[in-house]
Amino acid sequence: MTRLSIIKTNALSVLVSGILLVGCGKRDGGSEGQSSNIQNKGSDTMLQLAQAWSELYAKEFPDVRVAVSGGGSGTGIAGLINGVVDIANCSRAIKPGEMEKVKAAHGVEAKQYIMGLDCLAVYVHKDNPLEEITIDQLGQIFGEDGTITKWSQLGIEAPGGKDEIVRLSRQSNSGTYVYFKETVIPEGKSFKPGSLDMHGSKEVVELCAKTPATIGYSGMGYATDDVKMLRVAKKNGDKAFAPNNDSALSGDYPIARPLFMYTLGEPKPHVKAYLDWCLSPSGQKVVDATGYVPAPKK
Repeated sequence: MTRLSIIKTNALSVLVSGILLVGCGKRDGGSEGQSSNIQNKGSDTMLQLAQAWSELYAKEFPDVRVAVSGGGSGTGIAGLINGVVDIANCSRAIKPGEMEKVKAAHGVEAKQYIMGLDCLAVYVHKDNPLEEITIDQLGQIFGEDGTITKWSQLGIEAPGGKDEIVRLSRQSNSGTYVYFKETVIPEGKSFKPGSLDMHGSKEVVELCAKTPATIGYSGMGYATDDVKMLRVAKKNGDKAFAPNNDSALSGDYPIARPLFMYTLGEPKPHVKAYLDWCLSPSGQKVVDATGYVPAPKK
């Protein structure tokens, strides 16, 4: 376990202890002794956050079981359309076509909740000398017809001496894939063929840590001591900003994004109670402890 992972784990342990000192209680909208289940599926970016929420909520409200799984934002929305999940986690906004399918299947619109913010971090190996990059350079690396294919074109020598850039991407059902395409890849273009398309956010960072010539993108909550997160600038000549709470909230980091949860219209009482808790000070402390940015206060 890396030092950064230990810090996150310790922060969550302290958080759990602090909340449990307040004592367990009966959730709003529930009945004494009645057990309730919540199916929560979707974004891999949000997976470790959703799991931490679920585990902490179970300690505070043991009559509720929140079953969390990943699979990507598109998978979560598909589950919502098919009526098999109560909450869909998404690292990108629901698409108009998806909203129409929800309405056609259930007669209501999906209700959106902003649960926090994430800086979509650009990862390289920890020994890579590169410190910052622009949106245009990322587009030239990852976009079709992009002209940047070697580290020497960025003015550096990659660790291990391999000049060819190895691109780590995500699969197309990922909200992270969709958001990166919309914000980084030049308009009208798709991803350059030949990238290594990973199943989850964690896998991107793990492979980046093991492979010196790689560059990839993933949620900043998955950072470890074995990788480096680059500063990112909107365009050449602009100041580059590191992914962190301040740059996300100020809007200075150019690829920061909201993290969403969706329900079928107004949620059932026990589901609403869970969402309210996630957005409460207790729930938002979990957002911070897992490496993300608490939701802006309304």
